[in-house]
Amino acid sequence: MTASTASYLWSLHDVLGQGATASVYKARNKRSGELVAVKVFNILSYSRPHDVQMREFEMLRKLNHSNIVRLFAVEELPSRQKVLVMEFCSGGSLLNLLEDPENAYGLPETEFLTVLQCIVQGMNHLREYGVVHRDIKPGNIIRQVGEDGKSVYKLTDFGAARELDDDEKFVSIYGTEEYLHPDMYERAVLRKPHQKSYGVSVDLWSIGVTLYHAATGSLPFTPYEGPRKNKPTMYKITTEKPMGAIAGIQRVESGPIEWSYHLPHSCQLSQGLRVLLVPVLAGIMEADQDRCWAFDQFFKATTDLLQRQPVHLFSLQQAMAHCVYVHHYNTVTMFFEEVASQTGIGLQHQHLMYLGHELPLEGSMKVVNLPSTSVSQPLILLSYAPEPNTSLPVREPETPVIPSKFEVVADYSFSKTIVGVVHQYLRIVQLLHTHRELLLQGYYGYMMKLRSDCREAMHSITVITIRLRSCFNAQHKIHKLASYASENQGSFDNSQKLQQLHEILPVYTAGIQEFLNRLDHLQIEQSKLAETLASDKSCQKMEMLLQKIMAIHQHYRKDRLTGKLAYNDEQIHKFEKIHLSSHIKRVKSLFREESMQRYKELVASTRTWSSVMLEMHTRLLDFSSSSTGLLADLEMNEQHQMKAMDRMLYSLQTNRTVQPGLAPRDKDQMVSRMHHLRDEMELLVRELQCNNSIIESLGAVNSAADLGPARPSTL
Repeated sequence: MTASTASYLWSLHDVLGQGATASVYKARNKRSGELVAVKVFNILSYSRPHDVQMREFEMLRKLNHSNIVRLFAVEELPSRQKVLVMEFCSGGSLLNLLEDPENAYGLPETEFLTVLQCIVQGMNHLREYGVVHRDIKPGNIIRQVGEDGKSVYKLTDFGAARELDDDEKFVSIYGTEEYLHPDMYERAVLRKPHQKSYGVSVDLWSIGVTLYHAATGSLPFTPYEGPRKNKPTMYKITTEKPMGAIAGIQRVESGPIEWSYHLPHSCQLSQGLRVLLVPVLAGIMEADQDRCWAFDQFFKATTDLLQRQPVHLFSLQQAMAHCVYVHHYNTVTMFFEEVASQTGIGLQHQHLMYLGHELPLEGSMKVVNLPSTSVSQPLILLSYAPEPNTSLPVREPETPVIPSKFEVVADYSFSKTIVGVVHQYLRIVQLLHTHRELLLQGYYGYMMKLRSDCREAMHSITVITIRLRSCFNAQHKIHKLASYASENQGSFDNSQKLQQLHEILPVYTAGIQEFLNRLDHLQIEQSKLAETLASDKSCQKMEMLLQKIMAIHQHYRKDRLTGKLAYNDEQIHKFEKIHLSSHIKRVKSLFREESMQRYKELVASTRTWSSVMLEMHTRLLDFSSSSTGLLADLEMNEQHQMKAMDRMLYSLQTNRTVQPGLAPRDKDQMVSRMHHLRDEMELLVRELQCNNSIIESLGAVNSAADLGPARPSTL
């Protein structure tokens, strides 16, 4: 069956949505074939006052925004029924998206942020025109999918909308039960008369419930048996909700309400986003209209959130992923402070790596200069302090009990639920796989950094050795010359201390080599683990199990539409139920005994690596400070030697007196020898200066290792 207006044609089977007063169909322009959506009003709609009937047309004509559905024309059927011709959005409604079992636990973070941004922008446009929607819910938010695959969400269904300033009130009732403000719910659903009037904040309550639904896949306020079956308890939950609570659930009949002040662990949003979102939800889902946020406060908070830049971070020793939301104009110091808040790792212990390399950052830098990150390519955070063992990053999903009796509708409902649960299992297995990759990559980078530190320590020892040899050579010649220059050797005799340092250097070298050997061992172990994990097929196996369970769900969907099954179909239905039970057991076994077990084994290995590598880092850091002191001591010793030689040269040049009583020939030999010693002393000074030039050319030592006894006393 088809229907048409002067310009548009549609099939009555192409239903996009249905409501109390109208149905929406997918239609086509008769000339161009362009797809549109037509809203056809039924007979019931005409029982409303004429100004109410015309309100939606007038509202859509005045509104013009990318996040509000566009009105193309108003036409009529031959029966004179009004038809709104609007833009067609191929992605269905937000409700359709949330009813997809894949989103049973809420939308992915990027998609949720898109929903939030579109709602905020659309609502901001409504408030600019003084419009209150009065029926905001996922079913009235439609989705357009662009050529790039990105979503654009648009507010639709303005049949209940009306113009209302921030300080104005209304008394008429519109909306959908689960998303209705408690004051309106009391009158519309419970049929309790009261003298209350309602303001624009009723839209904020509906937005809060919608955002919670989009974030978690569930409604925030749920009585036992559901909101439609237990209406008094539904009202009780929403009106008695404590300040700050964002959800309340009754798990047993007539039981207590469990209040929640945070989003459930099962939702896909990061902790960084949850911290920013929860205060918004608590502020707008407030039954007392006087305590509820105003739109200005809502727009300010959400705009601040949406303008922040997400920076993905993986804390290596804690094996935890984080997403830090900061403004692009904030400094790196502010970013580090937020990292400390989320991870508990102090600023002085934070060290960042990116793509396996160190990422040196100045505190005054702007966040906009940080490299681009993603879940699979985050910044790696090293902690230079012992980190406590953290809990696992995920929890196993709760699986409902499979119905024991044969019942077509109950079996369909269960299969739909279990498809959502297995989607969650798959996501967790994929997340663990990503974490394993990040752990292996992160510790490989950490090992390479320690190798670099060991090379710098070796370089430091080389520099110390060159300087030490220079000092030994100078000390030896000074001893030879001292007696002829009438100098006191005690003032510059450091032979014992130089010898002590000479004996310690091989210990340092051996210690560094031992560290390099241990790193070789760790890298071999890491490589073997990487090979083992690379052959892991947990994700692929879970995907196959999901496909099998989805196939059973589709079979049960057909059975539900069929209704009463023939005997053979009933037997097939029961066999499929046995298979479903078997697949669920395999899902749990795959998760626990393969994916989770391998992840735990890897984390246990990394904790051992972390302990060993932290000790290496600490001792290398200590030696860096020690070697700097040794070089300073040797440099001071050289300066003393230079001064001593200057004095000797001066003595040799000025003291021409030889011992009396010597034969002329002996006197000539003594003078000649003194001239020779003076030349030798000048050569030694030049040699010391040359050695210093060589040492300087080797470059500065940035870090080294203290692998042996404490450094000797000052030379």
